[in-house]
Amino acid sequence: MNTLRNLLDKIKPTFSEGGKLSMFRSVFDGFETFLFVPNETSKPLGAQIHDAVDSKRIMIMVVIALIPALLFGMYNVGYQHFLSVGQLATTGFFPIFWYGFLAVLPKIIVSYLVGLGIEFTVAQWKGEEIHEGFLVTGFLIPMIIPVDCPLWILAIATAFAVIFAKEIFGGTGMNILNVALITRVFLFFAYPTKMSGDSVWIRTTDVCGIGEGQLIDGFSGATPLGQLATATGSTVNLTDAAGNSISILDAILGFIPGSIGETSVIAIALGAILLLVTRIASWKTMLSVFAGGAFMAFIFNISGIDTAAANLPWYYHLVLGGFAFGAVFMATDPVTSSRTECGKWVYGFLIGVMAIVIRVLNPGYPEGMMLAILLMNLFAPLIDYYVVQRNISKRAKRIAKSVKQ
Repeated sequence: MNTLRNLLDKIKPTFSEGGKLSMFRSVFDGFETFLFVPNETSKPLGAQIHDAVDSKRIMIMVVIALIPALLFGMYNVGYQHFLSVGQLATTGFFPIFWYGFLAVLPKIIVSYLVGLGIEFTVAQWKGEEIHEGFLVTGFLIPMIIPVDCPLWILAIATAFAVIFAKEIFGGTGMNILNVALITRVFLFFAYPTKMSGDSVWIRTTDVCGIGEGQLIDGFSGATPLGQLATATGSTVNLTDAAGNSISILDAILGFIPGSIGETSVIAIALGAILLLVTRIASWKTMLSVFAGGAFMAFIFNISGIDTAAANLPWYYHLVLGGFAFGAVFMATDPVTSSRTECGKWVYGFLIGVMAIVIRVLNPGYPEGMMLAILLMNLFAPLIDYYVVQRNISKRAKRIAKSVKQ
């Protein structure tokens, strides 16, 4: 590390003001602070929190927490492909994982190239430091989209989200909506067949000579939630690509069609444990999202509404689609979620409630979690405002009472 530090110190004057490459000083600063914690102190602009862990290290910890879900997602991409072509029994673990790895890696590269490219350009243009928020966003975006989403569409959606949901508001920490979810929203409304179609949820093409591009007859890649939304009766038998019934265990393990990183509850739980142990994410927000979802799903179970989504056992809703992933990695976003302790309970509970309401009552949006989180992003400041005002009012009453005594 000393060698690297000495190298950076040696070339730093070249990127500093007056140097030959001073136009790229923001880029150099971004890489330097990514590799080493800055030794400068914060400017005296008011109260400051002194901690050895800066925001870049926090972002990296979130990325580490996402790795189990990403690795399983890569395996599941290969698993769903070979299952759909009837070759799962004759294919080993490493070919399955390698197939998924080759399918997912280009999406991660495109996400970072487009997003970081825009952020570097904007930072250089404004003469500011490069913010670290996209370290997580760039990792999240490929994990919440279908595996067969074309790269050019992903690039457009990422650029749209970074520019109009983040930079236009002032950059990292200033956005009012979750940037990764805005990417998915853009895909959903601009290219609906690439987000809601059956085949997009399973990689159907050959990847670098691995696997077959021809699918078995009767193939359907619809997610379980997609099957619920299109069901004509009051019940539906959820099935995988080969027509096998999907059990609650299958949903928890994650061997079902869906977005790349959101299918395995166990992998998501591993990331959740890391976020909670390091106190990066709020357990109150996580728990209240699941509580709100369970409450609303149970209400629909006993409501008498005669649809497959309403009659699905309440616990299935918590492990299908992006519910668990959203509760752990999206709802807990410190920038766009509620920040007061009481507000976190309200914010998370309403996300869970709204997600199930959308799933059950609006078949056009079978997922629900995406829109629920974005809706509550808008209400998070209002929730915090009323929590603060309630506390002020209670203290004012106590003061008034003590004065009278």
